[in-house]
Amino acid sequence: MDDEEEQQKLPDLVKALIHHLLSQNLPPNSQPLNPNSSQFQNSLRYAHRILTSHLTPSITPDAAAIAESIKRRLATEGRSSEALSFADLYTKFASKATDVDNKWALLHLFNIISQDRKTAVNSQSQSHLDASVLLPNLTLSDNNNNNVRRRIENKGWDDGVVVLGRDPRNRREVAFREYVKLVKEENDVTEEAMVTDVLYACQGVDGKYVKFDNENNDYVFLDSIRVSRATTSMVHKLCELGVLFKKVIGYIEQSLGRSPVEDVGTIGQAFCSALQDELSDYYKLLAVLEAQSSNPIPLLSETVSSENYLSLRRLANWLAEPMVKMRLMADLVEKCRVLRGGAMAGAIHLHARHGDPMVHEFMKRLLQRVCSPLFEIVRRWVLEGELEDIFSEFFIVGQPVKAESLWREGYRLHDAMLPSFISASLAQRILRTGKSINFLRVCCEDRGWARAATEVATDTGATARRGGFGYGETDTLESLVDEASKRIDKHLLEVIYERYKFKEHCLAIKRYLLLGQGDFVQYLMDIVGPELSEAANTISSFKLAGLLETAIRASNAQYDDPDILDRLRVKMMPHESGDRGWDVFSLEYDARVPLDTVFTESVMAKYLRIFNFLWKLKRVEHALIGAWKTMKPNCITSNSFNRLQGAVKMQLVSALRRCQVLWVEINHFISNLQYYIMFEVLEISWSNFLSEMEVAKDLDDLLAAHEKYMNSIVEKSLLGELSQSLYKSLIVIFDLILRFRSHADILYEGIHELQARITESSLSSRDKKKTRKQLNDKSAEEGTWIADGRKALTQRAGEFLRKMEQDLDAISNEYSSLQEEFISQLPVQQHTGCVLAYRKFVNMTKDLIEALFTQEDKSSTKLCNS
Repeated sequence: MDDEEEQQKLPDLVKALIHHLLSQNLPPNSQPLNPNSSQFQNSLRYAHRILTSHLTPSITPDAAAIAESIKRRLATEGRSSEALSFADLYTKFASKATDVDNKWALLHLFNIISQDRKTAVNSQSQSHLDASVLLPNLTLSDNNNNNVRRRIENKGWDDGVVVLGRDPRNRREVAFREYVKLVKEENDVTEEAMVTDVLYACQGVDGKYVKFDNENNDYVFLDSIRVSRATTSMVHKLCELGVLFKKVIGYIEQSLGRSPVEDVGTIGQAFCSALQDELSDYYKLLAVLEAQSSNPIPLLSETVSSENYLSLRRLANWLAEPMVKMRLMADLVEKCRVLRGGAMAGAIHLHARHGDPMVHEFMKRLLQRVCSPLFEIVRRWVLEGELEDIFSEFFIVGQPVKAESLWREGYRLHDAMLPSFISASLAQRILRTGKSINFLRVCCEDRGWARAATEVATDTGATARRGGFGYGETDTLESLVDEASKRIDKHLLEVIYERYKFKEHCLAIKRYLLLGQGDFVQYLMDIVGPELSEAANTISSFKLAGLLETAIRASNAQYDDPDILDRLRVKMMPHESGDRGWDVFSLEYDARVPLDTVFTESVMAKYLRIFNFLWKLKRVEHALIGAWKTMKPNCITSNSFNRLQGAVKMQLVSALRRCQVLWVEINHFISNLQYYIMFEVLEISWSNFLSEMEVAKDLDDLLAAHEKYMNSIVEKSLLGELSQSLYKSLIVIFDLILRFRSHADILYEGIHELQARITESSLSSRDKKKTRKQLNDKSAEEGTWIADGRKALTQRAGEFLRKMEQDLDAISNEYSSLQEEFISQLPVQQHTGCVLAYRKFVNMTKDLIEALFTQEDKSSTKLCNS
C-alpha cells in the first residue's frame, strides 16, 4: 500500500510543479490557470518526456563534486552569501534525505535550470520572465500563441514536444535513416549473415557467401555478391583468423597422422597437444559468439533492447586476442614444421622473448607443455644414467662401443638438438653426469652412485615423479645437475683411486716403462744384453719373458704388488731382416678396464715411444760402462811394454789417451743428457701430474692432467714433431757411440794380446814354443797377426796402433761435428730449460777436455822417459 501511494505522489508532484511554474507568469488580473487547458497539457506531456527519457548527462554521478562545482560558481560570480546558504542547505540535504537515491541527479537538474534562467534573463530585455524561461514549451495564453509558435519553429519544437539533442532539426535521425538505406543499397547481404559466415570461416568452414580460395590462400566473397569496400576489408581481416586456424589445425592433423617413431617424437606430440588445448578455449569462444549471433542487430537509431547481439565491429573486438594467439601459433607451426626434439623446443623458446605480458604468459604455458618430455629425459639421465631417447630428440646421443671406449666415444653432444635455453656449459655438465653413472655401472661394476643420486634428488627436491621441474625453472635444473655432478664425480674418483689404485699403476708405469727403477733396469740390461745382440728373428719371446722375471726377482721390483708385476710384459715390435734384438725389444703394461679409459692404445703408443728412446739412452750408457770396465788405466805402466821401441810405445800411449779422452767426453755428454731426461723432464712432469691429480674434480680433469703429463714428457724429451730433426741427430750420435764401444773393445783386446806376446818372449824355450803354438793357433782362427821375433811383433803392433788411432780420430772428429750440430739446434727449441742445461754442459765439457789432455800429456812423457 505504501508503494502504491508513493507511485501516485509522483504524477501529482509533477502536476503541482508545472502549475506553480506556469502560474508565476500569468498576467495581472487574469483567470486562474485551468489544469485542463491545452497549454497545461502540452507542458505536462513535455515534462513527462523529459523525466522518462534515457538520456544521461555526460558527467560523473558524484553529488559532492556537483555541489562543490555549484559553490565555486556562486563564489566566482560574487554571490558569497548564496554560496554559504547553498553549502548549509546541501549539508542538511545530504544528511537527512536518506530516502533519495539519485541526489546527484537532483543537484544537476537544479544547476541546469539555474543556468538556463540566467542565460534567458541576460538575453531578454523584458522586465518580466517569459514562459519559455521557466520551461521551454509552457505557453501562457492565446495572446502569446503566435510568438510561442514562432519560437517553437525556431527551436525545433513539434506539437509541443521538443527533440533534445545537439541537432535541433533532427538531422541525426535523418542521417541514420539515410545511412541504413545506403547500407542496404551497397550490400546484398545483411550484417547478420556476414557475421555468421565469418564465424564459419574462423572454424575453417566455408560459409554461404564467404568461401576459401585455395589459389590465394584466403577467404573471399562470392563474385555474385555485392558488398561495400569497407565491409569487404573488415570481413577479410576477420577471416584471416580462419586462414591461420586452417594452418594450425592442418599441422596438428598432419603431425598426429604420421608415424610418431620416425617423424614426430614426444616433444612434437606435446606441442600438438598444447596447441589442441589452446584451440579448445578458442572453440568455447566461438560457441559463445555463435549464440550471440542469433540475436538481431538493431539499427543505429533504435533503442537497444538487449546488449547480446553481435556485429562485425563487436566481433572484431572479441577476436582481437584470439587473433594474436592464432597468429603466434601459426608462426610456430611454420617454424617447427621441419624441426623435432630439442631443436623444436629451442625454436619455440625464441618466440617467448616478447614484451607483451599476454604473449609472454601464453608462450610460457605452451613451453611448459612442450618441454615436459625433454626435462623428463634430463632428469632420468642425470639421476639414473638412463638415455630413453627412442625418437632421437635429445641433445645427448649414445652409441654402442667397447668398455674401454665408453667414456670417450660412448656419448656425445648433438648440438643441433640443444635448445637455446640450455647453455653449452650446462649441457656439458649434464653429459658428464650421466656418462659418469654409466661408466661406474658398466666399467667399474659399481652401484654406489645410486645412493649419491638418491641424496641429490632428495636435497634438490627433484623427486622421482614426473614433472619435478620444467621450463622456466632453470635454477632448479642447474642446482640438480651441479649437485648430482659433484657427488657422482666424487664417488667415481674414489672408486678409481681406492678400488682400482690408479696412482699406484701410474707409478708402476713410470718405474718400468719410463725406466725409473734403476736397479731393475741395470740388471735387466745385463742379462738380456747377450740375447739382444743377436738377430731379432732368432730371439725367443718366451726366453726374454723368463729373463724379465729373473730381473724382477733380483731387484727391489720383487716387493711390488703382484697385480702390478703381472701386468708387466715383454713385447717384440715388428721387425725386418737385419734388425737386432736391441732394436725391437720393449716392455708393455697391461692396463685393464677401467684403467684402459686413461691408458688407451694411443696413450700406450706414446709410452712405447718414450720407452724406446729411454731404452736407447740406457743402452748407450750400458755400453759406455762396459767400455770402461775393459779400460785398465794401469795397463800402460806395465813393465811388459818396456821392451817395445820408443816409437811403438809412443803410438800405444797416444791411442790409449785418444780412447780415454773420447770416452770421457762421450760419457759426460750422455750423463748430462740422462740427467736432463730423468730429472728435469720425468721427475718434474711427474710432480706436476701428482699435483693436478689431487685437485681433479672429475674424470675429465684426470684425463686432461694425464694428457698434459704425457705431452710434457714427449715435448721435453725431444720426441715432439717440432724436435724431429734434433731427435734424429741424437740417434746418429747414439749409433756413433756404439761404434766407439766396438773400436774400444778391439783396441783393448789388441793391447792385451800384445802384452801376452811380450810376456811370451821372456818364458823358457820349452814353454815359449808351446805358448807360441797356442798363440799362433788362436791368431789363425781370429785373423790377427802371426809373426816370429820381436821385429815382426813391433811392426805389426805399430800398424795395429796406427790404424786404431786413425779410427778413433775419425770417430772423434765425427762425434765433434755431430755434437756441434746437435747443440746448434737447441736454441730453436721451445723449452728453455733444455737450452740452459746444454749450454752449461758445453762449457763444462770444454774445461774437462782441456784438463784431460794436459794430464795425459804429462803421463805419456813420464812413460816415454821411463
